Amino acid sequence: MTGEVERRVVAQLLTLMDGLSGRGQVIVIGATNRDEAIDPALRRPGRFDREIEIGVPDRMGRKEVLQIHTRGMPIEGAEEERDALLSELADVCHGFVGADLAALAREAAMKALRRYLPEIDLDKPIPAETLEKMRVTTDDFKQALKEVEPSAMREVLVEVPRVSWSDVGGLEDVKMKLREAVEMPLKDPEAFKRMGIRPPRGILLYGPPGSGKTLLAKAVATESEANFISIKGPEVMSKWVGESEKAVRMIFKKAKQVAPCIVFLDELDAVAHLRGFDTDSGVSERVVNQLLTSMDGLEALEGVCVIGATNRPDRLDPAMLRTGRFDRILLVPTPNKDARLAILKVHTKTMPLDGVDLEDLAIDLDGYSGADIEGLCREAAMIALRESKHAKKVAMSHFQEALKVVRPSIDGDTIKFYEEFDKKFKKGLERGRREENILYR
Repeated sequence: MTGEVERRVVAQLLTLMDGLSGRGQVIVIGATNRDEAIDPALRRPGRFDREIEIGVPDRMGRKEVLQIHTRGMPIEGAEEERDALLSELADVCHGFVGADLAALAREAAMKALRRYLPEIDLDKPIPAETLEKMRVTTDDFKQALKEVEPSAMREVLVEVPRVSWSDVGGLEDVKMKLREAVEMPLKDPEAFKRMGIRPPRGILLYGPPGSGKTLLAKAVATESEANFISIKGPEVMSKWVGESEKAVRMIFKKAKQVAPCIVFLDELDAVAHLRGFDTDSGVSERVVNQLLTSMDGLEALEGVCVIGATNRPDRLDPAMLRTGRFDRILLVPTPNKDARLAILKVHTKTMPLDGVDLEDLAIDLDGYSGADIEGLCREAAMIALRESKHAKKVAMSHFQEALKVVRPSIDGDTIKFYEEFDKKFKKGLERGRREENILYR
């Protein structure tokens, strides 16, 4: 409809609803999924007196919905096993609304039917004994989960690769702190309530390029079995006034709806850099302000953990680094000899090696980041394939040739920069406080 037609329709609706008020015989019920698009005149008492938000169901709500949609379904196992299956599904279906859960149950039933199709002649009635033995298994539901996406996450859903802690070589101290800060609050929130403390709200990972910051975020998202929303700094910036801040605000709103959820801010310095030195129209500062209030404003982020990653911690606004926003600041260091050996084992575990001493090789890789070591292993395999397309082994000589091609990306100055920043941060963020005083003087 055109704008004029819409205005006339709204005016007529307002008149009709005012004329119906007080009669007690007619009740108007409206439904929408775009409440921000409704004329404010319709939302006052006397027209739509009550507004009821039907949000994304929580764990108990998801289990009840699943019980409804599976009550006539022949699920394999006893009653206790059936209840355990529904409880497990309710735990992992974060962000699923009622229609998604109905689609999940339907898709699981279709998976079961496809198994029995070879035994069924569709031109004849299905024998009773075939119907009796049809069962929907746990595996059918797990396969259906791969195909049904949660509606509440459709705009921001990110398919996280299945990265486990064993795929991350070294960094044992960082992994332990991430488990404490992310996995424990999401998997066992009662422990924090019992101790009378709130879990960390945000974790900042900083370190040289290629040190494994993004890989760690993928691993913690996989291991915690939480929803995962990724914000890439440049993607939220828009030329339209107010759109960049709105994008950040809507992402955090969506994260709260589908909690437990991890919000990953990759290249954080692109959206949270130091305020007061921008030459644009103020968009960057407004985005930083929106990010600050979203992380620690009046509205609590229950069940939402924020992970930021950057290789330029000196460019971050000091307000981002205080307790309550990023509670833990973790340096992802350059790998030492033991870490390099662990990374080599990860990247060569499926590689057919022939006489390769990984311990000796790890000694020669001083200054190599995790990404450099991965590139080295790939280049060694490619050199073996160049020698013979039918090569079945990767020898030490191939790694020696690869060392001439893949050079270390981390030099002494880079390591010194991150070590100095880490020392200053541990002493109380002296540099950040000094910059903040200059900024607001």
